[in-house]
Amino acid sequence: MMNFKYGYPLNFQKWLGEHEHLLKPPVGNQQIWADGDFMVTVVGGPNQRSDFHDDPVEEFFYQFKGNAYLLIWDRGQYERVHLKEGDMFLQAPHVKHSPQRPEAGSLCLVIERQRPLGSKDALQWCCARCGSLVRRYEMQLESIVADLPPVYEQFYATADAERTCQSCGEVHPGRDFEAWHRTLNQHFPEQ
Repeated sequence: MMNFKYGYPLNFQKWLGEHEHLLKPPVGNQQIWADGDFMVTVVGGPNQRSDFHDDPVEEFFYQFKGNAYLLIWDRGQYERVHLKEGDMFLQAPHVKHSPQRPEAGSLCLVIERQRPLGSKDALQWCCARCGSLVRRYEMQLESIVADLPPVYEQFYATADAERTCQSCGEVHPGRDFEAWHRTLNQHFPEQ
């Protein structure tokens, strides 16, 4: 008998049914295999964020239910990459992106490689008024599900002075992503 390290083929629909309760806020995501060379994760909506992920490896997105978009931040400018139901998207390393999943029940399969030792991920928060960097945290990522939430909490625990944009004086609203998006839409209306 052959050794199947990750088990026999997985029935994806059955897995989704068994993990449906984890694919909603506040968790929203679940990794399928914990110890593979690939981090295979399902992410559910609704969720909206004000942070941007700087991933040192490629990310593959398959939006298999509902619609979503990636808000891209590059040199102080914002751009949307729409992920409509059925769309696949391969994103290059170090593209600073903020997945936005406003539709309840939307689901996306995200596949990334495990990070080589010393290759850092980062979460960063940018000013919605002018696009400048407000705060950035780097980490050696081992688990998307376990390693990111403490970084969010670290940022949310900062004082207003630590979340104040050095370029324009706008205070990042922290946990209040709706306020951040309102300001973004006022100053970058195409977003």
